[in-house]
Amino acid sequence: MKRHLAGALALCCTALSAQAATDDFAILQPLAETPQKMTTGDYSGNYYVPSTVDTVRWGYLPNNSAKPVLTVPSGSTVTFDTVSHEGILEDQGRDPVAYFATKDVAKDQVLADAIAITGSDIEHDFFNDGPHIVTGPVAIEGAEPGDVLKVEVVKLEPRVPYGVISNRHGKGALPGEYPKTEPKDNPSSAYPERYANVSTFAPIEAEGDQWYGVLDAGNDREIRFPLHPFMGIMGVAPDTAEPVNSVPPSRIGGNADINDLGAGSTVYYPIEVDGGLFYTGDSHFTQGDGEVALTALEGSLRATLKLTLLESGQAELPGKQVDKLLGETNDYWITVGLDEDLDLAMKDAVRESIRFLHAQYDIDEALALAYLSAATDFEVSQVVDKTKGIHALIRKADFQDLEAAD
Repeated sequence: MKRHLAGALALCCTALSAQAATDDFAILQPLAETPQKMTTGDYSGNYYVPSTVDTVRWGYLPNNSAKPVLTVPSGSTVTFDTVSHEGILEDQGRDPVAYFATKDVAKDQVLADAIAITGSDIEHDFFNDGPHIVTGPVAIEGAEPGDVLKVEVVKLEPRVPYGVISNRHGKGALPGEYPKTEPKDNPSSAYPERYANVSTFAPIEAEGDQWYGVLDAGNDREIRFPLHPFMGIMGVAPDTAEPVNSVPPSRIGGNADINDLGAGSTVYYPIEVDGGLFYTGDSHFTQGDGEVALTALEGSLRATLKLTLLESGQAELPGKQVDKLLGETNDYWITVGLDEDLDLAMKDAVRESIRFLHAQYDIDEALALAYLSAATDFEVSQVVDKTKGIHALIRKADFQDLEAAD
C-alpha cells in the first residue's frame, strides 16, 4: 500500500492526535467531478469514478433498471473514490465537518465528496435504509446474463487518516446489551445525541510500510492494531426492479464483508443483467471476523480494481461454474455460505465447498468433506448484516499433486 506519511511520522511509536496525523497525511480528495478515463497523473490510463450526488446511492444497491455511470471494455482498470458512511449518518449529525471537528479534524482534512453528499437533497431514512454510500454502477461492454465478472483488487489506499467504529441500538452481535446508553425520543440529525449510539474514533498511522489503527484507552494508554483494508461491498446488479437494501449480502455480492478480499485478491460474480452493473462501497480499514460491534474500522478508500468479463461457455471458470460469489487469493480459494440463520449459513458454505472441490479437482464428494473437516478453516464473515456469512479458506497448496497430474 502506498505510504503517505513522512519518514519521521512512520517511525513514531506513540499515538498522534487526529490533527497531527492529518497535517502530515496526503488527503486523497476527488480527482475529477465526473466519471472519465484519466490521461495524466498517477492514475493515467485508468478509468475513474468519483462518489458524487450523481454516481452514488445511499443505502441501496443498483437493480436491473439502474443506469450505468460509466461503460468500460472488459479488462479495464477502474479507480473508485469511495466514501465511508461513518461520520456522515444521522446519528452523527449528517455533517462530517461538524462531526470530525469534535475529533480535532480540520475542515480541509474532510473529504469534499462526503461534504457534498451530506449537504445534498439525497433522501436517507436512518432506520429503514441501509447506511452505505454505494458508488456506481459501471457497465462492462458485452456482459450478458450467464457471464461472470472477474474483479481483481489491484490497490486500496486510505483517503483520510482516520476511521470510526460504531455500535448502534438493536444491532450488532449483542443487541439489547450494547450500547449501554439509553436512547431518547425523536432522534434526528439535528439531535443526534438522542439516538444514543456509540461511535469510536480511531486515527490511523504508519510504521514503515504497515498501517495501524490507534484507540485511546485512557491514562496515556493506547491500543494499536494492524490494518488490512478491503471493500465490504462489491458486486453486480440483481435481476429485479425492486429496491435492493445495501445491508444484506447475496450470492451475487453486496455487503459480504469478507476481510480476506484485500489488495491482491480476486472475486468472481455471476452476472444477471446486461452490462453486469458493477458497484462498490463500504470501505473498511480493517475488520475482525464477525464484525461483532456492528461496523469494522470504517474509513474511506480509493479502490483500484480490474474488471474482466468471462463469457458464458467460453471461459475456464474456477470450480467449472460460478453461481455464487467466489474469492481467490494467492494461497486460498474462498467459498461462501449465506443465510439469516448462522447454522444454515455454515451448511451452505460446506455444501458450496464440497461442490467446488469436486468440480475443480475431480475428487469424490465424500473425500472433499473429509478434507474440509481436517484441513479447512470456516470463518464467520459477519453476523450483523441480516443475512449472516460464513466463508471457507481452502488452501491451494494442498492440491498441487492433483494440478500437476492434470
